[in-house]
Amino acid sequence: MEGLQRMLDSITYIESHLEDELSIDNIAEIACMSKFHFQRMFSMLTGFSVSEYIRNRRITVATQELIQSNCKVIDIAMKYGYESPEAFTKAFRRIHGISPSVAKKNSQFLKAYPKLSFQIQLKGDVEMEYKLVEKERFKVVGKSIQTSTIGGENNRRIAAYWQEANQNGFAKELAQHGGPLGLMGICLEFDKQQENLTYLIAAEKMNENVPSDWEEREIPAATWAVFPVHGAMPDAMPKVWGRIFSEWFPATGYEHAEGPEMEVYVSDGDPSSEEYYSEIWIPVKK
Repeated sequence: MEGLQRMLDSITYIESHLEDELSIDNIAEIACMSKFHFQRMFSMLTGFSVSEYIRNRRITVATQELIQSNCKVIDIAMKYGYESPEAFTKAFRRIHGISPSVAKKNSQFLKAYPKLSFQIQLKGDVEMEYKLVEKERFKVVGKSIQTSTIGGENNRRIAAYWQEANQNGFAKELAQHGGPLGLMGICLEFDKQQENLTYLIAAEKMNENVPSDWEEREIPAATWAVFPVHGAMPDAMPKVWGRIFSEWFPATGYEHAEGPEMEVYVSDGDPSSEEYYSEIWIPVKK
């Protein structure tokens, strides 16, 4: 669990530098991880992007100082790195629903985002199956959406997107063009802060005769860690995702190789069945 301990070290570093300019590169270095792997692990373990967590913690600490001291709004704004009192007021109102001046003058219910902590436990009572697969680059076709990861919006939008694809016949049509991997849900094009991504419902491109409104993407060659998922969708998938980042990565020393992530639906059975089989594919490196 050394990896999770390093995550704790990075949280401590963030907390001690909330008044300073924080670089995700430096935070990832504290955790002894690549920037991409650190951000992806942080997001999967906490449900927040690193930037979102920093914003929430800064506004929490700034709020406490504002209502407990005689400091002016402009002083608090400058202390915690806001470009102007207006920028601070906008962030404050987004979280609390009222302005800083109202909060300072009147007793109001305010929100607080506490410091994160990870409970490190040695489990080992349930084994985790995986295999490593070397796969050359390949092309996929499908349709995509862009979504934010803030506040779990990606989970809601992706679930709705699959529902739409199943209802309008797109998923069925796509499966007819697909290869042995079956239907796939592919997360790609993460932005620098990992707060936005593209999600593609796709299948391997097996021929050129596909509808003109479908997108074509190339998945780069990679070493993939492949994890079996047993159980009904959508509940079974998040449980395995959580174990990958909280148990498998810290235990094995592998890192995310910064490529697309794939959910592979190889089964032709009923996705609502407890017997349904699918897989998670993640590009990895040592």
